[in-house]
Amino acid sequence: MSVFWIVLLTLALSGIQAFVFVRFNLKRIEYDRRFTRKSAFEGEHVGLVEVIRNRKILPVPWVRVESRISPFLRFKGARSEERAINADRYHRSIFYLGPMSQVTRSHDVECLARGHYEVGSVALTSGDLLAFAYDTKQLSCQCGIDVYPRLLSEDELNTPSTRWQGDLIVKRWIMPDPFLTSGIRGYQAGDPMRDVHWGATARTGSLQVKVRDYTADPKMFVVLNVQNTEEQWGDLMDYERGGIEQGIRMAATLCLRALRLGVEAGFAANGCLYGEKGEEKPVIVPARASHDQADTILTVMARLELHREFTFPRFLDLLNDVRDTDILILSVYDSEAIQARMAELRARGNSVTLMRLEAPRHAATA
Repeated sequence: MSVFWIVLLTLALSGIQAFVFVRFNLKRIEYDRRFTRKSAFEGEHVGLVEVIRNRKILPVPWVRVESRISPFLRFKGARSEERAINADRYHRSIFYLGPMSQVTRSHDVECLARGHYEVGSVALTSGDLLAFAYDTKQLSCQCGIDVYPRLLSEDELNTPSTRWQGDLIVKRWIMPDPFLTSGIRGYQAGDPMRDVHWGATARTGSLQVKVRDYTADPKMFVVLNVQNTEEQWGDLMDYERGGIEQGIRMAATLCLRALRLGVEAGFAANGCLYGEKGEEKPVIVPARASHDQADTILTVMARLELHREFTFPRFLDLLNDVRDTDILILSVYDSEAIQARMAELRARGNSVTLMRLEAPRHAATA
């Protein structure tokens, strides 16, 4: 046989195999990935499991799975021909599948920073034996993880915050008891009508209300300001996040400690949750002591975006229903507008404390 016919036959066979593999490689291919846990704390390791199945009798010479993954999810272990991570952002796995086969691959992932991470969007690429041609398709898997803020140790907690919570737990945690009355006084704006003493009102000719005695009933509320300055709007730059991220860790630590002591705890921030940017939905977790309150607060903190949805004074106006509560405000700066809102919160029977967070090096401080 002449060289011409050998070349022609080789090209024909190459073309046929390319056509067959490119046409059918990604048919009846199933791919899924999942984290071994739905949540983790900063610094913890979790597993990411990839499962790919070939549901046909035709083998697949190679299939490449590529996805973009946050650099705050760091893959551990050495690189290999079957797996590569470029610039800590692009993950690539290569699989070789026989007929009616399945391959499962596990990765060790370190969670470097608080946040909610979705890693379910992937691109599958496959081709023929000689890589003459290839086909690609996009897939979306339900794969995400909430990374909770790291809890602080006693040494890491600022002395003012430790003292604040210690004073509250030891000395306070009191609220009006509806069954105990210690006296009568004149009506003030905001007093509930159920406390009106109609007999005293008839005798004095002016509206009088009952003064309730107090009983132990723990309740605390941590409010975070995601702005570094009064003029701050939109997202924060990476170098601007340090003080506020530490504030989130502090809030998480205080809330979980309070809940362990049977204290009702709540959290609020003038940012937004993951996927809700621009919708102006207030981030408020009312103070409770239910069994799932810790998970609720930590999940909200994980999904909190440091994006100003409300100016902080306006956000404090949304807390009109908070009463008889010890409120801790965490903010990089102070202002007359914030102090005015704090006075209004105190007028509703709340104890309000402002704690300054560390300002970023390049941001102006109040």
